[in-house]
Amino acid sequence: MDFKLELVLLPVSDVDRAKAFYEKAGFGLDVDHAAGDAFRVVQLTPPGSACSITFGIGITDAAPGSVRGTHLVVTDIEAARAELVERGLDVGAIRHMTSDGWVPGPDPARQNFNSFAEFADPDGNTWVLQERGYRE
Repeated sequence: MDFKLELVLLPVSDVDRAKAFYEKAGFGLDVDHAAGDAFRVVQLTPPGSACSITFGIGITDAAPGSVRGTHLVVTDIEAARAELVERGLDVGAIRHMTSDGWVPGPDPARQNFNSFAEFADPDGNTWVLQERGYRE
């Protein structure tokens, strides 16, 4: 039996502002549907992803900005970060973990799952870029 993660709910305070942010980040718009003033759902998908995000009105009671550390896995963290920065996002510096703690820059060996960079949406929901498959 497969259990496929296909949708993650994000709590936001302003649906249109969030939609603009994620489109600016390059996420593709799948759905923007409203049923009156009490319900709206916006679904977007990151490029190449099988999992989408959704936010809106009447779909979650979680506090805006309360989702932390959702990972976007990329094959080249430097190129991914540069693309997001070019699109106007504020993305933190790339760093990697060593036995002595965090060190600036990508993992010199480009080991899977060891290079990271972070950003947040306008409400403070945080995202982590993580590199996997650089040499594959």
